[in-house]
Amino acid sequence: APPGRAQDGGQETSFRWQCVEQPIGKLLFRRFLEGSAEFAAAGALWAEIEAFEQCEDAEREEAAKKLRSRFLTPGGAEHCGFLSAAATAPPAGEGEP
Repeated sequence: APPGRAQDGGQETSFRWQCVEQPIGKLLFRRFLEGSAEFAAAGALWAEIEAFEQCEDAEREEAAKKLRSRFLTPGGAEHCGFLSAAATAPPAGEGEP
């Protein structure tokens, strides 16, 4: 198996494979996140990031600002305080909001 990926009886058991790449696993994991007050913001962030990835190029800058304000900024509507400072830092070359 490649480094960082465990296999059990030939079945991939990594988080990415089970909860991102497999439709049923993804659905169940998203329902778990959304059904827990503690993890609901993480589920909403995941859904919004997927929607962002489908945005037209002209809409991306505004969509990114909304994502940062809602999820990545302390005091935001669904602030994800569990994310590291590196994960929430603005992209290189971009000033603070």
